Amino acid sequence: MEIERSRASQPSARAQEERPAGSSEDVAYWEGLEHTEEFRQLVSARLRFVLPATVFFLVYYFLLPLLNGLAPGFMRTDVVGHVNIAYLFALSQFFVAWLLAWFYIRRANGLFDRLAAAVRDRAARERRAAP
Repeated sequence: MEIERSRASQPSARAQEERPAGSSEDVAYWEGLEHTEEFRQLVSARLRFVLPATVFFLVYYFLLPLLNGLAPGFMRTDVVGHVNIAYLFALSQFFVAWLLAWFYIRRANGLFDRLAAAVRDRAARERRAAP
């Protein structure tokens, strides 16, 4: 019963689609922005970081089961007490993920945010220039 009331109080997607294109300032001026040079720079800068980082992490991630299968003797080598290389490698994956996230945040704060601001500025300029 409460679910139906909450759904009724929220605007439906169909009602939002029926609005005229000029009813919201942002909607009309964001359309087509993906073809601008600023947006292309943002997307290519993100891809230049995300694709190599993803490939690196996937290789690093799948190296553990591969090494366990191909070099079990090496992976069973004790390092400290009964803690072997396989355990340390598995734990290192958490640190690698955190390190990649930290690198991404640094890049986002430095480059991606600047490029995103240029995209937003372009949208604002086009909004002001439109009749």
